Amino acid sequence: MAENIFDEHIKAANETRKLYPKVEQAAQLVRGALSSGKKILICGNGGSAADAQHFAAELVGRFVKERKGLPAIALTTDTSILTSIGNDYGFEQVFSRQVEALGSQGDVLIAISTSGNSGNILLALNKAHEKGMKSISLLGRGGGKAKGMATLDIIVPSQNTARVQEMHILLLHALSGLVE
Repeated sequence: MAENIFDEHIKAANETRKLYPKVEQAAQLVRGALSSGKKILICGNGGSAADAQHFAAELVGRFVKERKGLPAIALTTDTSILTSIGNDYGFEQVFSRQVEALGSQGDVLIAISTSGNSGNILLALNKAHEKGMKSISLLGRGGGKAKGMATLDIIVPSQNTARVQEMHILLLHALSGLVE
C-alpha cells in the first residue's frame, strides 16, 4: 500500500513537471502585480486553505532568499470574517466578499481547488474578474467548473485528491522560487 502511494506520487510529479511553462506564466503575473505595487490574494478550502496560508507565508516572509516582504493575504485565516460572512451571506460568499473588500484592479487572485467545483472558489474568481484583477487557478481532476474562469489555469493531471494536493504545494514552491 505505501509503495503504491509513492509510485502514484512519482507518476503525478512526472506529469505535473510538464506544467512548468504555466508556472513561469504564473510567476510573470505575480511579479508584474508585485512590481506595480499590487498584492496577491489566495483562497482555498480544507487542505487548499492550508496551501493558501503556506504560499502567503512564503511571500510575506521568505522562501529561500533574504528580501523585503511581499504583499500577500490568505483569505482563509480570519475566523471572524469567515464566520460572519458565512453566517450573514452563506459559505459560498466567504471568499468573494473578501475579494470585493480587499481586491483592486491589477491585484492577483490565486484560487486553489482540487476539484474546481467549490462554489466559493467560483464566486471568488467571478468577483476578481469584475474588479479587473488577474487570476490563477490551481486545479485538479480536469479543472471542474473553474476551468477557463481564471486568467491562467494550472491543472494537475490527476483524479486523486491527495496527489493533486501534493502537486499543488510543489507548484506553489516552484512559483515561490520564481517570484523570489
